[in-house]
Amino acid sequence: MKELLEKLLEAVEFGKVDKKSPYPPQFKDQDGAYELAKLALEEGIRPDEILEDALVPAMANVGNKFSRKEIYVPQMLMSAKAMSAAMIHLKPFFQSGETKRKGKFIVGTVSGDLHDIGKNLVAMMIEGGGWEVIDLGVDVGSDKFLKAIDENPGAVIGLSALLTTTMENMKMIVTAIKEKHSDSMILVGGAPVTMEYCKKIGADFYSPDPQGAVNFLNRPVAH
Repeated sequence: MKELLEKLLEAVEFGKVDKKSPYPPQFKDQDGAYELAKLALEEGIRPDEILEDALVPAMANVGNKFSRKEIYVPQMLMSAKAMSAAMIHLKPFFQSGETKRKGKFIVGTVSGDLHDIGKNLVAMMIEGGGWEVIDLGVDVGSDKFLKAIDENPGAVIGLSALLTTTMENMKMIVTAIKEKHSDSMILVGGAPVTMEYCKKIGADFYSPDPQGAVNFLNRPVAH
């Protein structure tokens, strides 16, 4: 059992999606995250164990390597792809309520901004951290965020902006959310965003990389 979870952890960490995936070369013809997650369930390992003992630590390793600049966006995307392949088998258990998630995270790139790589990485890392992610996509205005919050009370919100011109929209959205849901927890990120700007617009947390957001969400206070 332990060995199988270690293999799955390794497959996700190094981005081995499935058996036919050519990447990474050292895992050629070996089972990938897709097959290993399926096998783990067949062997009777619980979905929450698979998440906690393989997927969460794998994505944490990936996030920490990325923070230390030991890997870059392409490797991180491969790991996220491998994690998504494993999640295909686990999602039905979470959706049925049989297995609990840590909470809900609503994420979107703010109105006027069509960049999604950063947002996607954060969404994948947070899902890998055991949260249910509601991804609103790009060019999302305050109405869409407010509707998602109404439908998912108590969810944490993540806003992304990659352009200095759309940072103003981020500010407007934070204001709109805080006016209606003053106790909402809002995380902001994106290339031009800083901790100083986060404080100035009334958001709760800023991280320059996805792992920082995961670490913040997993603090006991965030629940």
